[in-house]
This record gives sequence, C-alpha cells and structure tokens, in this order.
Amino acid sequence: MAKEVILSGMQPTGMLHLGNLEGALRHWAQLQNDYEMYCCIVDWHALTSDFGDTSQLRQSIIDVAIDYISGGLDPEKCAIFVQSQVKEHAELHLLFSMIIPIPWLERVPSYKEKSVELGLDSYGFLGYPVLQAADILIYKANWVPVGKDQLPHIELTREVARRFNGLYGDVFPEPQGKLSQFSGILGTDNRKMSKSYNNDIYMGESEESTAKKISIMYTDPAKIRMGDSGHPDKCPVYLLHTIYNPDHKTIHAGCSSGELGCVKCKKMCAEATNTALKPIREKRAELEKDLPFVEKVLASGAERARARAQKTMEDVRKAMKLL
Repeated sequence: MAKEVILSGMQPTGMLHLGNLEGALRHWAQLQNDYEMYCCIVDWHALTSDFGDTSQLRQSIIDVAIDYISGGLDPEKCAIFVQSQVKEHAELHLLFSMIIPIPWLERVPSYKEKSVELGLDSYGFLGYPVLQAADILIYKANWVPVGKDQLPHIELTREVARRFNGLYGDVFPEPQGKLSQFSGILGTDNRKMSKSYNNDIYMGESEESTAKKISIMYTDPAKIRMGDSGHPDKCPVYLLHTIYNPDHKTIHAGCSSGELGCVKCKKMCAEATNTALKPIREKRAELEKDLPFVEKVLASGAERARARAQKTMEDVRKAMKLL
C-alpha cells in the first residue's frame, strides 16, 4: 500500500533553536520512517515580513537545511527542499486565490494579531494562508505536523480543499493536523522560545554560549536563597532538565526540598544540555564544511517534490478545464 503523505515546513530565519528541535524536528524525524514526507523551507513565506532586506535569505536557507539534517531528517527518507524551487506552489496559490473569499482570510486569528504587532498590511500577508494551503495540497498531503496554535490554518486548508472539490470535482484530500505530544520549550525569559523575543538557544550554539544563556534564565521568584523550597514544575530550567538530563527526578527532589540552589541547578542543566546536543552540533559542523552536499540535498529534494507537484497540477488543470 502507498504511504500516506506528510508536508512540513519552516521559514528560513537562520539557525533553528531548541524549541524548533524538540517541538518539530524530533517529531518529523520519527514520522519520516512511516510516511512519504516532504520537508519544505518556505522562503516565499519569509518574504511576507522580511521583504525589505533579502541579503541574508540564502544563508538562512542553508542554515535551516543544515539544521534539518543534523536534527535527524534523512534525505534518503524525505524530500528536503526550498519552496521557491517548486514553482507549482505559486501556480496553485494563484488558482486558489481566485476562489477564496476575503473574509475567510481576515478571520484567521494570527492575521489581525500579527498585522498590528508587525505592522504588515500587504496582499501577500493577507494571502499567507492561501499559499500555505497550496503548500500542503500540492502534495495532496494527508497530514501536517503542527502545534495547537496552527490548527486554524489547517482548518482553512481543509475549507480550501472542500471549496475546490465542490466547484470542480474531487481532487484534494482534506488534510488533518498531527499534533506533537511535546508542549514546547520556554525561553530564557519564561515566555515561549522565539527568535522574535530574543530568548532562544540555537541548536548550533557553542557550549559556552549555551551555558551563559542558561545561567541567566528565569527561575522561581519564590526561591530567593539557598534552602528555600522551589517549584521546579514551573521553572524553564527544570523543563530543560526533563528533556536533556536523565537524572532530572533527582533535580526535582533537590529543588523542591531546598537542598539544590539555582546556580548549581543551572550549571548542571547546561552540562546536561550540552552533552545531549553534542552529536547534533558535531553533525552540524561537518555539514557546514560540506556545502556542496547540502546544496545537492536541496536540489534532489526539489526534484522529488516537483515530480509529485506536477502530477497534482495536471489533475487541477484537468478539473478546471484549463489548457
């Protein structure tokens, strides 16, 4: 039986952080063994906010590709490619834009929030979900790994598929969101880890820089001095322990009792985190020295993606009676 299809993607905003690794890449690496998988670097999406300066876009694409591979994606098992190298994404986006009512786009929760927060009012930003729908449906994807905050985008994609199928006949499946069981990593300031908050730790960060960032992380405000009982379940440092320290239960007991102080706890966290990330960072260093291999992976992935996308567009043009 043919494998079901998964489409995943991230914007090329430079090196990925631990939130990306644990919230997405680890999950993708597991899924690639059981699904036909397409892992995209969505450079056109990045232009909705970073159109004013594209000088670093190419390097950012390479950084994300390196992190994809060093984070566990196998180019032999999944297609790793750049969105703009598969032009069928743009063609399907154009056709979808003809049939999608504007109110559908204006009600997407992130549209109003980010339009105010980032001051974005372009046609491309409004149509971001349509391009996202095209990214997914061009591969007739059955599943899309997402966080809970992205489920409205998947629902809009399902509505796009239903509208197209209703107008022209059944061409697209209605994709489902595949939620990761991981709830996410908090940044150094106790907010969601994000580059926009400048509270992140990169996958490719040096050990020294990682230790420094962990040393200034937010901790329990009620634990002021040694001997005070802490609340580790509310602490972002302990969250890192649960991910990277096999002995995290001892940390929990020591913090709760007051026997373990925050300074020592953070030092132990940095050591455990750096040890766990060492293989990824070593792989990343190898890839940085072999950019022709990385470019070959992207070219091969685009070829594989393009082959499936072209077949989908043949079905679309036939259904729409386009020459």
